[in-house]
Amino acid sequence: MPFLTISGDKQWPGCLMLNGKQMHVRLSNGFRARARSVINVNSTAIEIPCQWYNLVADLAIKPPPPLHPKTFEPVKPEDLSPLFAYELIKQEVTDERFIDIPEEVIDVYRLWRPTPLIRAKRLEKLLDTPARIYYKYEGVSPAGSHKPNTAVPQVYYNAQQGVKNVVTETGAGQWGSSLAFACSLFGLGCEVWQVRASYDQKPYRKLMMQTWGAKVHPSPSDITQAGRKILQMDPSSPGSLGIAISEAVEIAAANDDTKYCLGSVLNHVLLHQTVIGEECIRQMEAIGETPDLIIGCTGGGSNFAGLSFPFIREKLKGKINPVIRAVEPAACPSLTKGVYAYDFGDTAGMTPLMKMHTLGHDFIPDPIHAGGLRYHGMAPLISHVHELGFMEAISIPQTECFQGAIRFARSEGIIPAPEPTHAIAATIQEAVRCRESGESKVILMAMCGHGHFDLASYEKYLQGSLVDLSFEEEKIKESLAKVPQVQA
Repeated sequence: MPFLTISGDKQWPGCLMLNGKQMHVRLSNGFRARARSVINVNSTAIEIPCQWYNLVADLAIKPPPPLHPKTFEPVKPEDLSPLFAYELIKQEVTDERFIDIPEEVIDVYRLWRPTPLIRAKRLEKLLDTPARIYYKYEGVSPAGSHKPNTAVPQVYYNAQQGVKNVVTETGAGQWGSSLAFACSLFGLGCEVWQVRASYDQKPYRKLMMQTWGAKVHPSPSDITQAGRKILQMDPSSPGSLGIAISEAVEIAAANDDTKYCLGSVLNHVLLHQTVIGEECIRQMEAIGETPDLIIGCTGGGSNFAGLSFPFIREKLKGKINPVIRAVEPAACPSLTKGVYAYDFGDTAGMTPLMKMHTLGHDFIPDPIHAGGLRYHGMAPLISHVHELGFMEAISIPQTECFQGAIRFARSEGIIPAPEPTHAIAATIQEAVRCRESGESKVILMAMCGHGHFDLASYEKYLQGSLVDLSFEEEKIKESLAKVPQVQA
């Protein structure tokens, strides 16, 4: 095994990767302490996974299939072909356990993968907890989040098929910027509908997308029939991911040279994100740690699934037995307050019906600052796993999340995006419980992105003007009443 040599004659197993090649380095005494903590965590986790993992293969009870919105019959591959590249459709419905990652995709992954697993020692000290807290940090990607893990393969497969343009929606802008980044590498046109609330709150996300060559529209827009319908009902609509999906799908369905790309929810998206968990398993093994608790935020669910699904595989094998906890916004609590039913993935009812935890497809969440979590439903596969009892879910209001984010930033240095602040808040809750009980649990947290383009939200919190937004029971009842009645 190659070694990194650190001054003081101490050798650490591992190597660095430079353009896919191993590189040995010698570090000075001044960098020894910092290097030791990083290398200790990542020493043998330097190889990028060469396969994605499909949890469906290991589930004894398979998830319910998506249904055609008109016939209520299971969707066939040809029903999806107007929207998605053929290889992505195959991945959506496959029962294979592992899918090979194309070398062209791995070559792009090398720009930022593997991502670091970091022990939050300073946060542990701040909380005076015996718990050992680790976070898998995806904010080192070019777009600053986990989203390029799926944007790159989605654009690659579309390019291989000869598609000229892709369209999508985006909430916080992380997905839109990731798709724009991927399109710039493979030469595809990119058009994005960004939820109006985030379009106004996060102008620099829009500029990132435009820098990478994308066209960006606020959603709802007057470009599509779906957008115009919403604007007629509410000219000041803050928008939602469901509305933006309807607009993007409408454009893709009407243009033969254009396909639709989705940043979360669907099986093939969750599949691509499993590079996170596969790396993390190796990293934790390298330092001799086993997680007692795995925590991640959930909106559509891709970041949470990416970290947790490979660990669920090991749990099903009986090798480990962590508690797996999803954390969602109190203002958009699909897992904790929604119903498990077939529903549309978009507001206009253009997508297939999916069995998922839903608040109703026309539910428009209040404009919380975690724009990426403002989705009415949960990924069908995560919903199924939740129903099987392999994970649990809680919800937390946004002021508590930002309070946790400030504590994290002032101890660990990283300013998190509003989305992972939910995981941070839940981690702090558990660490405090460990302090009170004396338990030294190992907590693994999904840290899916940085908040460099979300500082307006921090400004509101620091000024005391950020308030908790919560759903209205009547609003949800009205929305759930419109969920299609399907005999499962």
